[in-house]
Amino acid sequence: MATYFTRRTLLGATLAATATAVLASCTTGTSARSGVDRILSSDPLVAQYESRRAANGATVTQNLTAGTFDTVVAGTALTTWGYNGTLNGPLIRAKTGDLLNVPVTNTLAEPTSIHWHGLALRNDADGVPDVTQEAITPGSDYGYQFLLNQPGTYWYHSHVDMQRERALSGALIIDDPNEPMAYDQEWVILLDDWLDGLPGTPDDALNALADGSGMSGMDSGMSGMGSRFTSSYLGGDAGDVPFPVHLFNGQASEKADVFDSRPGNRIRLRIINAAGDTAYRVGIPGQKLTLTHTDGFPVQHQQVDAVVLGMGERIDALVTVVDGYTPVLALPEGKDGSAYGLIRTGSGTPPSPDQISSILTGDVTDGGQLRADESVRLPSRTPTRRHEMRLTGGMHSYDWSINGRTFKMDDPYADAFDVSLNERVQITMINDTMMWHPMHVHGHSFQIASNGARKDTVIVRPGKTVTVEFDADNPGQWLVHCHNAYHAARGMIGLVSYVR
Repeated sequence: MATYFTRRTLLGATLAATATAVLASCTTGTSARSGVDRILSSDPLVAQYESRRAANGATVTQNLTAGTFDTVVAGTALTTWGYNGTLNGPLIRAKTGDLLNVPVTNTLAEPTSIHWHGLALRNDADGVPDVTQEAITPGSDYGYQFLLNQPGTYWYHSHVDMQRERALSGALIIDDPNEPMAYDQEWVILLDDWLDGLPGTPDDALNALADGSGMSGMDSGMSGMGSRFTSSYLGGDAGDVPFPVHLFNGQASEKADVFDSRPGNRIRLRIINAAGDTAYRVGIPGQKLTLTHTDGFPVQHQQVDAVVLGMGERIDALVTVVDGYTPVLALPEGKDGSAYGLIRTGSGTPPSPDQISSILTGDVTDGGQLRADESVRLPSRTPTRRHEMRLTGGMHSYDWSINGRTFKMDDPYADAFDVSLNERVQITMINDTMMWHPMHVHGHSFQIASNGARKDTVIVRPGKTVTVEFDADNPGQWLVHCHNAYHAARGMIGLVSYVR
């Protein structure tokens, strides 16, 4: 999907026609329809601001090939799409100041791109077809190259149609050469909800939601599409799609991922929710987690029994390992099923799935409830630009939107949220729907009002309001959208647009 939604059903325009129109505006820096002078991805300012970022002279290269491959998920052989033939794309590891160089080869039968989720990077590397780049056409190559200026837990994924709902995603870890936190080991955890090939596809699911047909005509294992899942923690409806399998580092519960350690070791868990429609409640039954970071930024440490991650969110947590097998449990919030991994400290028999607790209660929180560490708080400043984003639409016609407008790629600048360089921008997100939304802003980190956490993705519950602020210090055109893949696919997308 160019910018997350299916043009076949929403736009009625070909990729070539759309790209031609948008790229023509890139050469002038002006939106043809609005006449506003916008700072587009090709503007020299983008390169100028990139040159201001600290660089250490080192380059980290990771080749990625997007293509189809055969695999087994929960005992079922299937064919899906991924990077380098794996369910989880290669772990990319670098440090602040490095130049990340990623040559991409597209062997898929349709265009693709890569978005670097959570990074404040140069706009022409953000990976949004028709806004920041041309899509990578089948059989062609494309190179992403940008400086890394903020340590933390991030990830990368396709930003075309429903491709992310296959296996086109992976973890990106940016280390701090002056890491202040002490720990012995680290475990990167990628969580995902999965239905591709079991037996339907993400596009089948989206079409069933969009036309209101449910899952009639599809396998009974996928029945119940569009039924209500509820979570008191999320404020009501928990999601739209029932998933037959939930994955923990690409593994279903029948064959849990295992991490080897020693009793007494302090492990840093880097947890990424790569799912399309599922929040996960993560914890260790009977043991506390110490939360240290959300979306890459440090927070005031907090001990909890469990933490909830919306789609696109990341949480870092510390845990001290006890002897034996320690299960790290991920429960789909408000849905059936579970996923887990095991920390192993020696020999013995691992617990079977039916021996793992399916309950995580007690002190439960999420990244949006945490407080920013003093070292990363935005300086106090009165906002000079304010925008209101009402989250609108609903299940009945499955017409998710922002301020009542369904985003369309043939006119991406319509009703854009204009900002100018060096402004302090305040965005008030008001959820007028009966569904929670994990709202994600590209190219920036924001701070939740009143010294809340620094983040790029935040849960906005039904009927609630979340106010965030950021400094407009990264010129270009940046999406803001719900990170529920099915909501974004139906138009819950806006554009934060830098103007002169």
